[in-house]
Amino acid sequence: MANQAIKKTLVVGHRNPDTDSICSAICYANLKHKLTGQEYEPCRAGSVNPETEFVLEHFQVEAPRLIENVKTQVKDIEFRKTKGADHGISLKTAWERMREEKIVTLPCVTEDGILEGVITISDITMAYMNLHDSSIMSKAKTKYANILECLEGTIVVGDAEEYFDKGKVLIAAANPDLMETYIEKNDLVILGNRYEAQLCAIEMEAGCIIVGEGAGVSRTIRKLAQDRGCTVISTPHDTYTIARLINQSMPISYFMTKENITSFVEDDFLDDIRDIMASKRFRDFPILDNDGRYLGMISRRNLLGAKGKQIILVDHNEKSQAVKGMESADILEIIDHHRLGTVETMSPVFFRNQPLGCTATIIYQMYQESGAEIEPTIAGLLCSAIISDTLLFRSPTCTAVDRAAAEVLAEIAGLNLEEYAKKMFSAGSNLMGKSDEDIFYRDFKRFSAGKYVFGIGQITSMDADELEGIKDRMMEYTKKAREQHQVDMMFFMLTNILTETTDLVCVGMGAEQMVATAFHLSDEEDHHQDMGGIINLPGVVSRKKQLAPQIMMALQQ
Repeated sequence: MANQAIKKTLVVGHRNPDTDSICSAICYANLKHKLTGQEYEPCRAGSVNPETEFVLEHFQVEAPRLIENVKTQVKDIEFRKTKGADHGISLKTAWERMREEKIVTLPCVTEDGILEGVITISDITMAYMNLHDSSIMSKAKTKYANILECLEGTIVVGDAEEYFDKGKVLIAAANPDLMETYIEKNDLVILGNRYEAQLCAIEMEAGCIIVGEGAGVSRTIRKLAQDRGCTVISTPHDTYTIARLINQSMPISYFMTKENITSFVEDDFLDDIRDIMASKRFRDFPILDNDGRYLGMISRRNLLGAKGKQIILVDHNEKSQAVKGMESADILEIIDHHRLGTVETMSPVFFRNQPLGCTATIIYQMYQESGAEIEPTIAGLLCSAIISDTLLFRSPTCTAVDRAAAEVLAEIAGLNLEEYAKKMFSAGSNLMGKSDEDIFYRDFKRFSAGKYVFGIGQITSMDADELEGIKDRMMEYTKKAREQHQVDMMFFMLTNILTETTDLVCVGMGAEQMVATAFHLSDEEDHHQDMGGIINLPGVVSRKKQLAPQIMMALQQ
């Protein structure tokens, strides 16, 4: 039986997520679940920044789960849920199960689900073909219950739960005088209905006698066997059939592989296990959960046509901004408000891209279009995203549609827009004790234009002194970040929301001059004499609409 786990769709924003990216993922997952009844999980592709932390805390919503890679994992594909077997079952039972379930490998599992070993069809075949050792049944510690099962026998004297664990197996085909020379203490003796032979075996202290042909066992023999501690089994089979079947009663524990088993964990990536599987001679491999408990078996065949994780992208559509491993994912939808730098998809997708100030505005529209109710918490998250992305309607990306949506949502959530925005921005720009790295990556994106690759980070604040205080530090860190990312240019926006201006740190080959040209600034205008590599841009607050497009146009020229 293959695992038929219900596939969950992940709704995820871009790396270095901002408030829109996180809130849109939560709210769109909520809407999709409402409309379809299926499982949608909001996720994030990076750490939560302080502004978003404030928003989530305010509305008492947990941060989405962090996913750093969406490559296909073992748990994403169908694998065989072969039920684990007890190590004490007989070779016969194991063989029958394998034939019935059309499997070639049987996992051996403890009561609490821990994998003990595996046995294959070839292990059973080898066990049956290579038996020259007459003591192998006792070495394998064979339970009498297994012998009864294989021989369709009944126990006349003794306990079926005990083990044949000493002595050899032999057939009493000679007369009693000769038998006395080769029967030893604890042996298992196969014989017929001859009273003298049965008596001789018990007197020679055999551990067990098996009486064939369904022959009766006299009261005297039973009493003697009881007194001597000899197990007596009766079976309808003849001596030849008993001898042929009895080895099938041995437990699989003696023949199974216990050491160096190649197993995989459900979180393993398919790319990583493919090569390992190809280098091994086995056909099936056990899968364990993160606690080491057995889940099922996987074969190379399971990897053929394996479908990746189902993903919905929100607030981005560029591969450079998407979570790693995107090429193996099954992208179902993209909801965004940025320029098109579209990720490649395997099949057609639902793609909604509108020139609005915020992805959350589009999601608000989708709630309205579907007639789904917007609860106060969802309204609060959507409203926070719009406030964040439009800098409370100050950004040139903001449209009348964004503003109208935010006002309706604020009413549902019971928010005073001005007061709430001030608290939100203050939480977001509280840079006390924050490292240069924390500040730089709070809101960072990579872009490409032709053969050039560049990055832009941004910090927004209402406090001019706070921004001034980190200017030098961010210049140094931007240089370091450019080297780490190995990009042509790196920029960092220090944006004052109140004055609606940005001091832009420019690093890289001719970056400063290129920006000056792009914004038609001359050296004499003293826009970038403030400090080497920093240009003051009045009226520029939006990376998406004002800065990135200008840089791209300048680079393409």
